[in-house]
Amino acid sequence: MLESISLGMCGIAMILWMSIGTLSKTTQNEIFTQRVIASICISSSVLLFVVHYSGGELWGSRNIARPFAVISIIVAIASIMNIKGTEIQKGSYPRLKK
Repeated sequence: MLESISLGMCGIAMILWMSIGTLSKTTQNEIFTQRVIASICISSSVLLFVVHYSGGELWGSRNIARPFAVISIIVAIASIMNIKGTEIQKGSYPRLKK
C-alpha cells in the first residue's frame, strides 16, 4: 500500500514538473506550483524511506526504495530553484537564433 502511494506521488510530481511552464503563467502560480512539487516529493521520499526501513519491496527489490527517496529529495530541491527568465537549452542551433 505504501509502495503504491509513494510511487503515485512521484508520478504526480513528475507530471507537474513537466508542465511547470503551463502552470506558471504568473509569479504567484509559479511559486505555488514549485511548493506543491517540493511538498509532494518530500512526502513521497518519507514514504519511500519508511518502505525501505520497514523491509518492504518495490518492484521485487528491497534496495531500490532508498535511492528513489534520495532522487525524490533532489527533485524537490531542484523544483524550488527559480530560473525564471533564463533560457538554458537555446535549441539545437543557438547561433542561428536572433
